[in-house]
Order: sequence, then structure tokens, then C-alpha cells
Amino acid sequence: MEMQDKEFIKFLGTAGARFVVAKQLRSSAGVFLSIKGKNIILDPGPGTLVRLSKSRPPIDVTKLDAIILTHAHIDHSNDVNVLIDAMTGGGLERRGMLFAPIQCLEGVNAVILPYLRGFMQYIGILKPYHTYRMDDLTFATSSQHQHPVETYGVMFQHHGRKISFIVDTRYFPGLAKDYEGSHILIMNVALFKPHEGGEVMHLSIDDVREILSLIRPEKAILTHFGMTMLRARPREVASRLSDELQLEVIAASDGMTVEL
Repeated sequence: MEMQDKEFIKFLGTAGARFVVAKQLRSSAGVFLSIKGKNIILDPGPGTLVRLSKSRPPIDVTKLDAIILTHAHIDHSNDVNVLIDAMTGGGLERRGMLFAPIQCLEGVNAVILPYLRGFMQYIGILKPYHTYRMDDLTFATSSQHQHPVETYGVMFQHHGRKISFIVDTRYFPGLAKDYEGSHILIMNVALFKPHEGGEVMHLSIDDVREILSLIRPEKAILTHFGMTMLRARPREVASRLSDELQLEVIAASDGMTVEL
């Protein structure tokens, strides 16, 4: 079946935090979206290219239309260069769009190789509260998240419905407001319990509970799990949250597909 025949989100990987990624206890590949005729990779971490080829059915990297990097950390950006090379035929076909914060392109920690940038048809710089267009598809950014590098969540508009990704951040007042009205809310939750020292800038289940109580989406999907979440068994955690909040809360698994 061709990718464009259906609209869906596919979780190529659900790993978050360094130990789960390093040991590949969960895949660290990104998220694939087929939406409004566009094929998009969000945050292509280590193994994304391999997971695309091994997907069932396989996802043809040469038919990708866009890559979105929410931030420069390696578990979100490791495969971005090989994907750019592959989707453009090594630069023989100038095509595709890339969206990323300026830190991904400038400065000592830039992650996009300079020689590949000219292969893309368009490069868009992510900024807070901006809207971006890919023909009929639009997505918007949140405020800047609280994370060690410049980071933004993204929200897609899909036939009057809002599909949102709260990516890496620690909780802060006002975070939930950016995602109000989300019908499907996908949340990166690396921590089961808040970090004692507060230095780890990721969401915990306590934060998830607070956000879901405020937003109350139709469907919430948890992903990007660290070690403490894996030990707590994400499916069981999600089930308890569903019962407690009377919401549909799902723990993503590697390869899981959600049809839109």
C-alpha cells in the first residue's frame, strides 16, 4: 500500500534518555507522519533510516517530503544528515523541506552538515509561536520549551483537529496553555518521578497528569521513555492514568501506528 493511501502516525521508536538509547532497549528512531499527502519525519534519532526500511510496509525514504527537528540533541537529530542525502538522491534532486531551530544550523553545536543544506528545496527556521506551511498542511510551534537547547513543540492542523507533540521539556507554568484544544496529544515523558535535583529537564508522570487534567484531549499518547519509565511499565502507567482521569491514555510501542 502506498504511504499516501492512508493518513497515520507511526512511532518508529519510543526511546528517550541516554541509557535507553545507548542500550537500544527501545528503538531511538523518530516519528513518521503521513498527513494531507505529506510524508514527514519528526526528530530522526539513531536508527531512523534503518527503521524506515524495515517498516511493514517499508517506508520509501526517497518519498519523504519534510524533516522537522524540534532540537539539536543527538537522540532527536542523529539521522538527519543521512535522511537528507537519501531523500535527495545524494543531491541529484533538489527537493524536500527541513524545519529546525537556528541552533541546528549555526554555532558550534550545529547538526546539519553544510554541504547537504543546498540539497533541500527549503529550510525553515523554527521560532516560537510561528506557523509553517507545506502546501495544504500547516503546523505551528509552541513557546520555547525549558530544555538545555532551543526546543519547540509542534502542532498540526488536520481537518479541523489539532494533533500536538509536547517534546522534551521540564514542566513550567503555561506549558499546557500552548496545547489547549488538542484532540490528539503526544507527550515525551522520560521520567516516572520528578528528578530530585531538578537538573533533568524532562516531564514526569506527575507533570503528565497535570497537563492532561488541564487539556483533556480525546487521546493522549506517551512516548520517549527513560529507564524509570520502562521499569514502571509504560502500558500499566498509561492504564492507571486512563482510569484516574477518565481519558484515553496510551503508551506508544516501537512500530505502533495510529490512524488519523
